[in-house]
Amino acid sequence: MSRIINHLLVAVTIIVLLASCGKEVVKEPIDTDKTAPAGITNVQVENRPGKARITYTVPNDRNLLYVKAEFTPTSGKPAEIKASYYEDSLIVDGFADTLEHEVKLFAVSRSGAQSEPVVVKIKPLEAPIFAVLRSLQAVNAFGGFNIAAGNPTGGDISIVVLTKNVFKEYEANNNWSVFTNEKNILSKIRGMDTVTVSIGFFIKDRWGNSTDTVYKDVTPIYEVQFAPSNFKALTLPGDAPQVTNGAKLEYAWDNRLGWPYTSFTDQAKGGNAPHIISFDLGITGKLSRIWIRPYPEGSRWYFLSTMKRFEIWGATNPTATGALDNSWTLLGTYEVVKPSGLPIGTDNALDQSTASAGFNWDIDLNAPKVRFLRVRCLENFAGGTAQSINEIKVYGDNR
Repeated sequence: MSRIINHLLVAVTIIVLLASCGKEVVKEPIDTDKTAPAGITNVQVENRPGKARITYTVPNDRNLLYVKAEFTPTSGKPAEIKASYYEDSLIVDGFADTLEHEVKLFAVSRSGAQSEPVVVKIKPLEAPIFAVLRSLQAVNAFGGFNIAAGNPTGGDISIVVLTKNVFKEYEANNNWSVFTNEKNILSKIRGMDTVTVSIGFFIKDRWGNSTDTVYKDVTPIYEVQFAPSNFKALTLPGDAPQVTNGAKLEYAWDNRLGWPYTSFTDQAKGGNAPHIISFDLGITGKLSRIWIRPYPEGSRWYFLSTMKRFEIWGATNPTATGALDNSWTLLGTYEVVKPSGLPIGTDNALDQSTASAGFNWDIDLNAPKVRFLRVRCLENFAGGTAQSINEIKVYGDNR
């Protein structure tokens, strides 16, 4: 029995030694030299919108690990920024005013010893959120309104939208608010009634700084879906023929998905020029948008015969020649972007869900009323000019 116990003790000892091998049992400073490094020199300040870039020369000290800046941004909460000893600059940010601020700069050694602080004064330029607010526009649109603004620095900002709750008090509407770093911001709010409402807006940055709130009245423009029961196929000279194994132009608005219930032009018979389809809405109206759902070949490959670049034309009294002459108005030029960017024949889950939801294509608000439409495919994802449309819906004011 004692022999077994001894063997077990030896085994446990070996396991413990192996488990601890390569691990730091007692944590000690990387460097035991507690000598404080010399401070940085040749400090220069470049004031920028909402921040400042500070350049300097680091001391020639083998124990130097980083340079640290301590400051208090507009929020009032102390902050610090660290930069490796390989770098010669750092940026202090989070300011929403143009007042003078003090920044303390320290050289820090590997053992954590700090130099005497070098104190510099910065005076940031106007924070980007104020330029965003000045540029903000709320533009009436069909069924809602558009939020447009410029964000020149491309910083992370929020356009917080305020709407009235049941108590008639303004509160943040997270569904309508915009969180972005795009330089040209455009957000479309839809699904509203055609009554005038007051909306509040303010801009906020990632440090919690915010602008004052501005209020704008918006009046959504009347929008309905045009009844597809009124649509009729229209074949004009130059229009591309449908493939002969089941597809029909009329299937583009029959509310049925899958094969053969789709409009699918024939690349071989239609030639390599842009393929055009034409149809009659059955009523004249001012269009707001056109929704197109691509056809998924093989039930899942949406980005093959799907239009990549295309045009939509409209007319009220087109000539019978089929020419896109002055009886037709170009309502818009569009491009479909494949979310994944994967090569042809490879669609991931995001590609499939995006395409199956369909794409909304806005019509210029200044476009005239029309009754007849033509869709002209300039290029599909397979590299040809044939087009496939599983379903199409037309929206606007048909009164």
